[in-house]
Amino acid sequence: MRYISTRGQAPELSFEEAMLTGLARDGGLYLPAEIPVMSQDEIAALAGLPYEEIAFRVMWPYVSGSFAEDEFRAIIARAYEGFGHDARAPLKQLNENHFLLELFHGPTLAFKDFAMQLIGQLFQVALKRRGDRVTIVGATSGDTGSAAIEAFRGLDAVDVFILFPHGRVSEVQRRQMTTPADGNVHALAVDGDFDDCQAALKDMFNDFDFRDGVKLAGVNSINFARVLAQIVYYFSAAVSLGAPHRKVSFTVPTGNFGDIFAGFLAKRMGLPIDRLVVATNQNDILHRCLSGEGYFKGDTIPSISPSMDIQVSSNFERALYYAYGEDGSAVAQLMDELRNGGFNVSQGAMEALRESFDSGRVSEDETLETIKNTLAHSAELVCPHTAVGIKVAQEHRSADVPMITLATAHPAKFPAAVEKASGEHPPLPSRMSDLYERPERVTRIANDLGTLEDHIRRHIAE
Repeated sequence: MRYISTRGQAPELSFEEAMLTGLARDGGLYLPAEIPVMSQDEIAALAGLPYEEIAFRVMWPYVSGSFAEDEFRAIIARAYEGFGHDARAPLKQLNENHFLLELFHGPTLAFKDFAMQLIGQLFQVALKRRGDRVTIVGATSGDTGSAAIEAFRGLDAVDVFILFPHGRVSEVQRRQMTTPADGNVHALAVDGDFDDCQAALKDMFNDFDFRDGVKLAGVNSINFARVLAQIVYYFSAAVSLGAPHRKVSFTVPTGNFGDIFAGFLAKRMGLPIDRLVVATNQNDILHRCLSGEGYFKGDTIPSISPSMDIQVSSNFERALYYAYGEDGSAVAQLMDELRNGGFNVSQGAMEALRESFDSGRVSEDETLETIKNTLAHSAELVCPHTAVGIKVAQEHRSADVPMITLATAHPAKFPAAVEKASGEHPPLPSRMSDLYERPERVTRIANDLGTLEDHIRRHIAE
């Protein structure tokens, strides 16, 4: 399998090369040159299998040229052995024809663990084989950073630096990034918002002297390996509800578009997905775009669902690549326009996007009310992001197609908002009960590219 850039000007790479590279040198995002398709019989055969076996069968066509079969099976086994539920991604029924897909049973209680635990093992094997070491820099609105630090802490082939917006993540999210004592991981609290962190990360990748000098690698969802791991739970959930013999729909609370783009790829692989519904909070650039208002940046407004407080959804570029008929030059032009504030989507591309995606927006008050009502009517305590998904899913459900809403984080990651809405304080799992007592290691730093790059250079392999 070869990997190509969404902007069409970077060299084709193998899976391993694309994974270790992250962002393409033309500024684009890597995608498989061809999307493998599973037959109905192959999809039906997934029913009843352990999650790890489903993961192997779904992902193997994407990685087969870079890893041996036994090697990849061992990587998957290590990635998910620390999850707190044997099903890894269990389904729970909320009400008639509406299900929650619980994606918060990993080490940091968020869906990002599914991808990050896998990519940590992939990096370790690939770098050991090469006798190499890299510097991973990531930007996070909350969950990606803690998942990355947990996945890479203590590994001998990487240094990890995570940029997060100072004062704009929950206390649990922050402490999960700042309390690991391993010397190879570093939490950097940037004076700015998530979009500032993400812009700085892209600028580092486009500063080739810095990029090559520190052997920069990325684990944000710009890295295709992240998206690949997330495809798996679409298959496991759909098959448990009768696919491929019946259609299912998914609602995904999303800010950066990576999680729902994984569903788009699952659909392209042959999974009978009816609708993919984008659920946004008040930072609703995706909903506005899918409603025909163009893709124009606004101010990022802090919310009780902070992982979605994003105005530039980096993975949307991958969806645009397919919407514009796999025309890399068209995508490059749109990304140039985005630097000046935004762009309008052509009529043909909008029609292509609407073939797969619907969307909805949820206010702060509606989020709180949904948390309260979900507990009252379904005995499920959910995080604010999941509540956004539930509210939008209720508006898009049909009587004959099951709707699966992705529960992206444990409610204990956002205790203040959950308690305000429900009157119940969500406790942390016992394995994390001392989180608030652990000492923190964090550096507050200016939103300045030179300052960030100098700090990273000085702290590699301390």
